[in-house]
Amino acid sequence: MSTEPVPPAYPRALFLFALFYGGMVCMAGVLGNKLVDLGPLSQLGPLVGLGPLGIEGGIFTFLFLVITASAVAELYGAKTANTLVRIGFVPMIAAMILIRLVMALPPAAAMEPERLAAFTLILGQGARLMFAGLIAYGTSQTLNVTIFSALRGREGNRLLWLRAGIASMASQVVDTLLFITIAFYGVFPIGGLVLGQMIMKVVLSAVLVPPLVSAFVRMGRWLDRAGPA
Repeated sequence: MSTEPVPPAYPRALFLFALFYGGMVCMAGVLGNKLVDLGPLSQLGPLVGLGPLGIEGGIFTFLFLVITASAVAELYGAKTANTLVRIGFVPMIAAMILIRLVMALPPAAAMEPERLAAFTLILGQGARLMFAGLIAYGTSQTLNVTIFSALRGREGNRLLWLRAGIASMASQVVDTLLFITIAFYGVFPIGGLVLGQMIMKVVLSAVLVPPLVSAFVRMGRWLDRAGPA
């Protein structure tokens, strides 16, 4: 008779979504170093008295965090989705610590100065930016799950796309306010940056999040029919 311990069974989709979520959490800070021009969408700025708008590339990973957490809330409930959000702090903080550790270690003599300078520029975020990211992440992701689940309580399983869009747009507004205020208040005027980022994030949330949440929910139900992980 085998004495090997039997691992607990988890819904297959929840297991895979959790792995995906953890990866997206770690990627957000890296992709955020590039400001992206989204063509016609970037031209919304002049309509509100701003110049052409750009958006930091990390928004795409954060939208996938919203999409994944919303799908988990739809499939397994708000409590499970909020647990996923809280566990997301673990890879985020671990990545921050490891980045600090690697940056503190002396570079090898064979490393080209240009490569070292690029590495330091991309990953050398200050403590204030890291703190802003943690606060904005935890607050906005929890708000997304809360709004999404509260709307479900009112209308049941219908209008998934609408619930997802409303929750995502609200959470992205809060994310922008918190991150930019904590990270840059007192460094330079932030009013235009806040407004521009809000416009871009709300539009992207309205366009991308509803269909992708619906797709993730359908995929989750299909994966769970195959049995536990």
